Amino acid sequence: MAMKNDSSVTEFILVGFTDHVQLQFPLFFLFLLNYTVTVVGNLILINLIYLNSHLHTPMYFFIFNLSFIDLCHSLVITPKLLMSFVSEKNIISFAGCMAQLFFFCFFVHSECYVLTAMAYDRYVAICKPLRYTVTMSPQVCSLLMSGSYVMGFAGAMVHTGDMIRLFFCDSNIINHYMCDIFPLLQLSCSSTYASELVESIIVSTVVIISSVIIFVSYVLILSNILHISSAQGWSKAFSTCGSHIITVALFYGSGLFTHLKASSDGSVGQGKFFSVFYTNIVPMLNSFIYSLRNKDIKLALKKTLKRIIN
Repeated sequence: MAMKNDSSVTEFILVGFTDHVQLQFPLFFLFLLNYTVTVVGNLILINLIYLNSHLHTPMYFFIFNLSFIDLCHSLVITPKLLMSFVSEKNIISFAGCMAQLFFFCFFVHSECYVLTAMAYDRYVAICKPLRYTVTMSPQVCSLLMSGSYVMGFAGAMVHTGDMIRLFFCDSNIINHYMCDIFPLLQLSCSSTYASELVESIIVSTVVIISSVIIFVSYVLILSNILHISSAQGWSKAFSTCGSHIITVALFYGSGLFTHLKASSDGSVGQGKFFSVFYTNIVPMLNSFIYSLRNKDIKLALKKTLKRIIN
């Protein structure tokens, strides 16, 4: 994708998370801790799944990719956020800004589709257990993941291409800690009506399609659970779906709330505050959600530590 743009602006200045001087260093160390935990936690989860053959199942295949996306998401966003706390001017080139926007959109869209694929996987595991191995074959899982990344790439291309098309001629100060769509739209000197319409259509389409599939999957799962007579069956079903439900609620809840706040007039400040939840908090929490109460992951960790010690 060529970064061709006739704007007079060749670089942007990221305002950062806050302009309160007294909060700069405490927040720097807080986000540095968040970044470290996110990177280490997701790397551990990725390596555990890769190194332990008993985790080579469809469910953990999707968790592996989810952790990979969360790791990359953090690597794209957090370094520039940390820079805003320690540098007087957090400058990013036009090309760098568009690249950050592209990868941000790519990983957000991909995560939406991966969470959708995981909901389908849980539906098959609970409602069609005898056909699970055939239905969720390695080929099907690879196809679902490839489709998630391709759709994420397509969405990111449209978002970024839309921003490159705009003309920036006056202010180059982005009231955010990253290059996000709505702060960039506010800086544009050209008409943003078409761009806003395209962004709304894409976001609405992604959210509606993925939400409907997830909702239908869980309605069918719930219907199946209600027919389970044993308490053990209930417990197993809820433990199978619990982590995914929490992840979906955190990701979609924070993302939707941020989108609504950021798209409202004069609410960019609130938007960047809430965006921290899905750019920093959710990628960190996902590794804990899928590991702390997971017996398979704990077993894999013990086996891996034994191999290292011995």
